[in-house]
Amino acid sequence: MPLPPSAPLDVPLPPSAPLDVLLPASAPLDVPLPPSAPLDVQLPTSAPLDILLPPSAPLGMPVPPSAPPEVLVPPSAPLSAPRAKGVVGRPAMPGSGLRASITQKRTVTAVCAVAVLALLLVSARSPDPSVEPTVQQFLLAWEQGQYRTAASLTTGDPAVVTTELRTAYQQLDAADITLSMGHITQHGDTGEAQFNASIDLGRSGAPWQYQGRFALHRIGSTWKVLWRSSVINPGLRPGFRLAVVTTVPKRAELLDASGSPLTRRSEVVVAGVRPGRLTDPVRTADRLANATHLAANEIYGQILAAPSASFFELVRFQPSVYHRLRHKLSRVPGLIVKWTRMRLFESAASSVAGSVGTETARVLRIDGVPYRPGTTVGLSGLQQAYQRFLVGTPTTEVVAEDAKGRQVSVLKRWPGSPGKPVRTTIDAATQAAADDALQSLPGSAAIVAVRASDGKILAVGTRNAHGMPAVSALDGRYRPGQAFTIVSTAALVAAGFNVDTPIPCKVKIQVGGRTFTNSPQESGLGTQPPFGTDFARACGTAFAGLSLRLHPSQLTSTAAKFGLGAGWQLPLRAFAGSLASGPDDAELAADSIGAGTVLTSPLDMALVAAVVQSGTWHRPSLVTSPSDPGLVPRVPFGPQVVGALRSLMRRTVVSGAGRAADVGGAALYGQVGNVSLGPGHHGLRASWFVGYRGDVAFAVLELTRSSWTSAAPVAGKFLRELSAGS
Repeated sequence: MPLPPSAPLDVPLPPSAPLDVLLPASAPLDVPLPPSAPLDVQLPTSAPLDILLPPSAPLGMPVPPSAPPEVLVPPSAPLSAPRAKGVVGRPAMPGSGLRASITQKRTVTAVCAVAVLALLLVSARSPDPSVEPTVQQFLLAWEQGQYRTAASLTTGDPAVVTTELRTAYQQLDAADITLSMGHITQHGDTGEAQFNASIDLGRSGAPWQYQGRFALHRIGSTWKVLWRSSVINPGLRPGFRLAVVTTVPKRAELLDASGSPLTRRSEVVVAGVRPGRLTDPVRTADRLANATHLAANEIYGQILAAPSASFFELVRFQPSVYHRLRHKLSRVPGLIVKWTRMRLFESAASSVAGSVGTETARVLRIDGVPYRPGTTVGLSGLQQAYQRFLVGTPTTEVVAEDAKGRQVSVLKRWPGSPGKPVRTTIDAATQAAADDALQSLPGSAAIVAVRASDGKILAVGTRNAHGMPAVSALDGRYRPGQAFTIVSTAALVAAGFNVDTPIPCKVKIQVGGRTFTNSPQESGLGTQPPFGTDFARACGTAFAGLSLRLHPSQLTSTAAKFGLGAGWQLPLRAFAGSLASGPDDAELAADSIGAGTVLTSPLDMALVAAVVQSGTWHRPSLVTSPSDPGLVPRVPFGPQVVGALRSLMRRTVVSGAGRAADVGGAALYGQVGNVSLGPGHHGLRASWFVGYRGDVAFAVLELTRSSWTSAAPVAGKFLRELSAGS
């Protein structure tokens, strides 16, 4: 229903009449209403409201350029406008191909338009215009990022206010802003408005929520917001700026059994900036992102939100990584590089402790973890398994700082929590002895030591040689060779075999149609050496022949009593061993000398030696805090079996193939082995020494291409270093 400019606004409408009002461009909105006009106009719910507002209609609120001239409001829409949620994009980085400038809202709800219009009409007929429309217009424009419009509603210099509003939350790298009206008071020409603000800082935490307030003053018939910096936040004063200080707690330590850190102090390169001295932070962020593959907009946001005067750390590098990137980093404007030492990259027992990455770790980008200076992530080993324990949570503060970059107040604080240390079973002296013993070997090798009396892992040492596969000390799957004769002998003795029985050690023997050859060949044993000599010299053909006295189930059940295939677990990947011996005689013969289906890790064989020493099988453990309850200990064998094994293993190091391991001191017990790793390993062989001295049971595995290589000398060096360090 088009109305001419002179048409009165108090036209009575029947309840069913549709309201379709066309306001001409010249129609004023401050038309005086007759005294009898009701202030509370009730529209029937069935009446459709279709209002066409011309572009020139002064609503007293910002209308985005893209808003259509026709706004449809559903009949049930309330006249009291709900607040709309604001969106603040990340800081603009012009010319950098990064995130665009702060995103302005382009949608203004029709209910807001109707509400403001209603408020204006009510204010127009009142002798004292209401302050509420101005409050709502100001907050809505501010929330939508229409800073010039908001500034025009204040008493301040429009350019200054526009800048203050635009930069306040940009400096926090805010992702979103939500404003809502609170209590409003009005007395004559003055008024005061409260509002609630919710700022999403984009740091995966709770938003910053606070209550603000500002005064208003009526100038003629128009209300204006009395501009102060404190309008944005009560803690701001002229010349102040907001900043975010995020303190990432120091990564907690992996500890050895005595409580000392496993991580060693080593060189770390720290790169950062002084934000207030950067002439072009956009370029700094771009160049650093190009060198590190971090997100440039996230770097820029962190720089913008940081305190301006102090050194702000951006990235930590291993020295080797820094040297590789040094040329690119030298082209980052304003980048400051510092060398320091900290417990971060190097560790004892590195094969179980694992490694740590920093902000540039690829896994963080893959997992979608936002960039945050000071971030560390476990890449392997216990550092990875206990990541959540070790890192804790950061403390974040919103602060106000003065023009010189000095912090003057903390406006909001979200306290974090420190990381929790993880205590392992690693013994420093035993670990050092293992590392020293492996240091000069030509091939890949590993040593695992456990405490025989409780199964705690004391040391895990590894050496990876160039041109050879690495040895996995806990999770590897290797043939144990003649070292497995400890298990075979236990099965024979449990079946009634007398270890004093003479058993020939032949060069070759056929079992089940398969020929077995001693490797290396044994000589000088005579035609009928006692079984003890066969064991001490690791005579494979003797055990292949003796396998005919066993049923396959006897060997597999004995292996299970030593823990092979048991259901224990560690915080890291570990292999409990396997044996799938079938009814075939040849297969059983091969398994009895550790050359068939049986597969073990160095840890498994150390546990085999521990059973002989203590007479009890204990579940292996690597971490004591947090606790990890597991399988209960068990006594798998009677004293006859254990006594026979101890006697035979002592003979090996006194007069047999393990003599090179016997370096004096407490009595040593052991067995050796040398076996092909099998098809697909290009002729590589596994040389073993498995034994114990005192309460330390251990296994040495050395990869070699010779059947004559013995791991006994490596075992001897380990024991010598252990004696020197204890």
